[in-house]
Amino acid sequence: MKEDTEPKQTSPPTLHKTPLYLGLFFMALLLTGIAIGEPNRVMEQAWQICLSCIGIG
Repeated sequence: MKEDTEPKQTSPPTLHKTPLYLGLFFMALLLTGIAIGEPNRVMEQAWQICLSCIGIG
């Protein structure tokens, strides 16, 4: 039985671009939301809801 002594060449793994593009798109949305102050608005609303739930606000 003859053994193959030369290393076999493997092709590089294929890179799927769709997950990369989706990740970049959602990162852009996240940064846009932060830039326009959405986290502050969400926290203000949560604060008001919590105060009204316990009967203070």
